Amino acid sequence: MTLNPIKSDLLFGAKHGFFTRLGGTSRGIYQGLNCGRGSQDRPDDVQKNRAAVAEYFGAAESQLQSVHQIHSADVVTLSAISPDSTKADAMVTATPSVILGILTADCQPVLFYDPEAQVIGAAHAGSKGAKAGVLQNTVAAMEKLGANRNAICAAIGPSISQKAYEVGPDFLDDICCDDPEALRFFAQGQGDRYQFDLPGYGLSILRGAGLKQVEWTGHCTYADPDRFFSYRHCVHHNAADYGRLIACISL
Repeated sequence: MTLNPIKSDLLFGAKHGFFTRLGGTSRGIYQGLNCGRGSQDRPDDVQKNRAAVAEYFGAAESQLQSVHQIHSADVVTLSAISPDSTKADAMVTATPSVILGILTADCQPVLFYDPEAQVIGAAHAGSKGAKAGVLQNTVAAMEKLGANRNAICAAIGPSISQKAYEVGPDFLDDICCDDPEALRFFAQGQGDRYQFDLPGYGLSILRGAGLKQVEWTGHCTYADPDRFFSYRHCVHHNAADYGRLIACISL
């Protein structure tokens, strides 16, 4: 199958890609490249999709590492291939044979690269994880491997955009309770609803962590269901389940 992931110029020098749902062997509501083992898709199809992603990197499927994502701030440091059962939401490594893979379906997939130290990272950053500090923790874990935050580049891949991310007042209170300046990432919606700028929030956190080169690819998962999986789009259309996109990076 032919895969054509979205790439970031900031990560030039590292093998990487924000994969869309195009390609793959899954069918029905999972049509395409569903890489989510936690979905109700056929396990054989998910395995074939993950193998295709690994093959894109010229690697075996066993080299494609992921974690049991729980919307936390926890980061795993990998020096070798490890089981995927670890509960965390980010990974870092300086080992060339390891491919870091993060699953999303509206949340932010964030890929990190220090070209000087040759250290990489990947994080799943929804609103909960971002608020809890998963992005800052990823940078700190990379530094323990020899990276310098002034040299680390980070790219946020396809995520739900502000126009599509409607939230309530409790959500706003939770985000802003210990960071009043985060109010700037909310726009007034209808009634008591707000529109939350998740990528803008993520970029602000990355810059606040000292990173000089950061970007969002600008792709909204909700707005283009033919190209991306979106949890919120599936909920709004009463779908029984949803597929997961994968974002990967390796040295």
